[in-house]
Amino acid sequence: MRRLRQPPRIKALEALAAVADGRVERLGDKAFLVRSSDGSRVYRVYVDPERGVAYSDDNGTRLRGYIGYPIIAALILMGLVPRDDVLAEALRGIPWRRLNEELKKYALVIDRVKEIVRERGVDPSRVDRYMEEVSRVLRRMRLSLLPQPPLELAAAGGGGGGVGEDMQGGGGG
Repeated sequence: MRRLRQPPRIKALEALAAVADGRVERLGDKAFLVRSSDGSRVYRVYVDPERGVAYSDDNGTRLRGYIGYPIIAALILMGLVPRDDVLAEALRGIPWRRLNEELKKYALVIDRVKEIVRERGVDPSRVDRYMEEVSRVLRRMRLSLLPQPPLELAAAGGGGGGVGEDMQGGGGG
């Protein structure tokens, strides 16, 4: 099994927004479905931190080998990654996929997200603090990618994204 690398920091924001938007459905203790921000894709996610294994059919996880935002969203719901409800509310409804495609660089997307949260009454420094906090927690986790979905996900819908969904090693949202 291949060890999953640390994700781009922005994935923490995409994950928190997915939770805030109600796009994460819990199927069981360790199994989830996560819908993309534009609703065009549903990712199947399985996380078992005790065994140190995870599965997600998003491009960041499958193709790029890092902990994708659907896994982070599942970890938030499992209570293993911090959740900032004030920031989550400010991230609600952000069109991640469109921003990623239009701006093409995560640094520019983060700048735009900071503008949006400022407009919504939240200090943009909270964005940086949250991304760092999630990065710190993920660095301590050792997760390896399962080569195929576990049985808990076999009957679940989904079916990840196609190539080109991610930009610069990730994206989607």
